[in-house]
Amino acid sequence: MSPTDLPTTDRIWTNWAGNQTCTAAVFAQPRDEDEVIAAVRHAIGRGLNVRVAGAGHSFTPVVTTGGMLLDLTRLTGITATDPDRLRASALAGTTVGDFGPPLWEAGLSLTNQGDIDKQVIAGAIATGTHGSGIDLPSFSAALRRVRLVDGSGEVVEIDESDPRRLRAAQVSIGALGVVLEVELAVSPAYHLTEEISYRPWQEIAEAWDELIVRHRHFSFFWCPVDESVDLYQLPAPPDQPMADHCYVKIYDEVEVTEPDGIVSTTGHRVDRAYRIYPGGYDTPFHEMEYMVPAEHGFTAVSAIRELMRTEHPDQRYPIEVRWTAADEAYLSPNHRRATTVISVSGAPGTDYWPFLRAVDERLREFRARPHWGKLHFMTRERMTELFDEFGTFLDVRRELDPDGTFLNDHLRPLLG
Repeated sequence: MSPTDLPTTDRIWTNWAGNQTCTAAVFAQPRDEDEVIAAVRHAIGRGLNVRVAGAGHSFTPVVTTGGMLLDLTRLTGITATDPDRLRASALAGTTVGDFGPPLWEAGLSLTNQGDIDKQVIAGAIATGTHGSGIDLPSFSAALRRVRLVDGSGEVVEIDESDPRRLRAAQVSIGALGVVLEVELAVSPAYHLTEEISYRPWQEIAEAWDELIVRHRHFSFFWCPVDESVDLYQLPAPPDQPMADHCYVKIYDEVEVTEPDGIVSTTGHRVDRAYRIYPGGYDTPFHEMEYMVPAEHGFTAVSAIRELMRTEHPDQRYPIEVRWTAADEAYLSPNHRRATTVISVSGAPGTDYWPFLRAVDERLREFRARPHWGKLHFMTRERMTELFDEFGTFLDVRRELDPDGTFLNDHLRPLLG
């Protein structure tokens, strides 16, 4: 890709939720690795910062730039599978959903997924995207090798032989370079059984510890009012009361003898794992998500429930509650601790900021850390307090991008 192939545009980029937008000076859709390298070098030569658009599922301004915006959706596909080593490699623009069939044919599956599979894998890794399960790590923790273009326009490969840089790359928020290819640790192919139930809050509270350890995946949405389920398009029966009730999802591995193993009844499915995980949402919302140490999960969730019931009864979106395993990534919200994940949302077009600030304040006592693709109130000072290896991450970032090519106005105060 030559400089003349890089159009200067007035293209307006907007994320899925509609709360972040930008007009980049240069917008490029590289078709291969060489064109990515050429684009980054062109940006460096013009003094432009570089961000990658991904699938636009982040609620924060991680993508926004007036410099160069790269769209890597042409760099897709599984590039290798290794059933013996339980590894799979893919180009950076491959979506989470694209992993399912090719890995299955190789006898493999992603170890875990969330309920959206439209994100590109590089962005999912960079922001700490995850599913649920106290023993199951995020996509970031599964990263074993990454090829990226650094701030000098050179291709750098980071793998397990360099754990210091790998732990920085596992959750980088795109601040180390433009990712070209990733290699993930994966699992043998497996089927899941899904059970959906509707339970009063008190029942969840009483069985809290048992539900967490008994199931591969346990998660729930606590609904403050009956209409809460509609805001997340949760399929509750019309005669099911949902005020102070929970929409509960439980997944467990199951042996299947039929070739495809598809079984479906009301509230119960059995299928290949990659078909069970995704649900997704059509209607945008604006979400904030913090992780607290798992041992404090019940207390923290109870505090946010009471906050909504007493001080913010106008907030009707459910609280989503999940779990993730500990990992070693320097900027991971799960760094060296298993966590309870607490997600709250506000309605687009409303002033939900007082509510989000109140949630942030309530969770500070638990040393809550953010999902980097969700709304948050982090500052440089708070990051220094919350992330033990924050200084190490900054050192690696400066080594790979000394001039801050991959920082934008959102990241520069945090990571510059």
